[in-house]
Amino acid sequence: MAEYKRPTNEQEFEENFAQKKPLMNSTEAYYESSRCLYCYDAPCMHACPTGIDIPLFIKQIHTGNTTGAAKTIFDANWLGNACGKVCPTGVLCEGDCVYNHQDVPAIQIGRLQNYATDQVISEGKKLFEPGPDNGRKVAIIGAGPASIACACELRVMGYQVDIFEAKEKPSGLTVHGVAPYKITNEEVLAEMDFLQNQLGFHINYEQKISTPGQLQLLEGEYDALFLGVGLGPTASLRLPGEDKAQVIGAVEFIEALRMQQHKISIADRVVVIGGGNTAMDAASESARMGAEEVTLAYRRDKASMGAYDFEYKLAVSAGVKGIFNAQPLEILGNGTATGVRFIKTKTVNGKLESIPGSEFEIACDLVIKATGQAKHPHFLSMIGGLELDAKNRIQVSDSFQTTNPKYFAGGDAVNGGAEVVNAAYEGKMAAKGIEKWLNRDLN
Repeated sequence: MAEYKRPTNEQEFEENFAQKKPLMNSTEAYYESSRCLYCYDAPCMHACPTGIDIPLFIKQIHTGNTTGAAKTIFDANWLGNACGKVCPTGVLCEGDCVYNHQDVPAIQIGRLQNYATDQVISEGKKLFEPGPDNGRKVAIIGAGPASIACACELRVMGYQVDIFEAKEKPSGLTVHGVAPYKITNEEVLAEMDFLQNQLGFHINYEQKISTPGQLQLLEGEYDALFLGVGLGPTASLRLPGEDKAQVIGAVEFIEALRMQQHKISIADRVVVIGGGNTAMDAASESARMGAEEVTLAYRRDKASMGAYDFEYKLAVSAGVKGIFNAQPLEILGNGTATGVRFIKTKTVNGKLESIPGSEFEIACDLVIKATGQAKHPHFLSMIGGLELDAKNRIQVSDSFQTTNPKYFAGGDAVNGGAEVVNAAYEGKMAAKGIEKWLNRDLN
């Protein structure tokens, strides 16, 4: 029996997808900030990819300087509000909190970060302004976290910035590919509006750059270009029956859910194939949408999953059943998926092997593939001199400059798929790289 009832309206959807990190009130923030030891050379700060001065902003919250705390956060991480909610803080900053060595709960750094930034966003506080116009222009392709961070940093330095986004909303996977119980659409878009109103970068929506001619026009008009194109659709499993109806990629499933919410109709029996964090999100979301049975199947053992342990526990708590050492062989059904045939596996000398004669089937009405995302080699091949590695990731220097010097890049197209905070860091560093390159003759 399903743990959750099928949501039929917005309120029921929000109840099923209650926020994992709910917004603190001022009393909660005061008492939680009072627990911080303000460590010298704080481990939490080193664990943050963007290097936020965590002891400082917590001290600012505790002394009533919430605006100052928010500025400290945004100074280091332009996606400070979103990262406070979607970051795996338990394995980053909070995971390195010294309280973990004393069997004491870690400081809730993510929630404190969200508390401070949410306040200035909701009040429309003016924290930043564009730098004096330096007469130079940068084009950014894609409006994901890396691109937004790059745009903000460039605007502070006085560059004109135009972003070209294929979809109708900004922030990439933050709004299209993150589970609703981590952050709401409203929160994501409020931060985007806040940054855009502060710094004045321009986003051209539904403007997909997909031809050599379009790229040549941008190259002629702009002094530098940043590629924040992220990853593509869910990668193929190359299984018989994969083209049947009721077979969908996890990224596409999560995006549809984020955009349509309670209007999405979920099948009674769902099989999710994969062992990463996206698989956990897809499985947990299916359960929260009221599916009767949700089975998460992974070809290796539980310890080999790429997902964080807390993500798996969250899925199980929603009613998801995990099965391991199960390799999919075929998606069953006559035109529409009715099940998946698996074979049991074992690891021998580090190599995964199938166990002959161990085939079994799981009946289902929907198959969700959470098997990674495809890259963009075709699009990237249109950029002259741009080199990719063996995994079709864009090769960049320490300054995030590509092998075509006019192009810089960051985010998932470079790192292959990491956290929002990693993309925010790379976008900011790429902006600094652009600044250094364009002013190389002056140095």
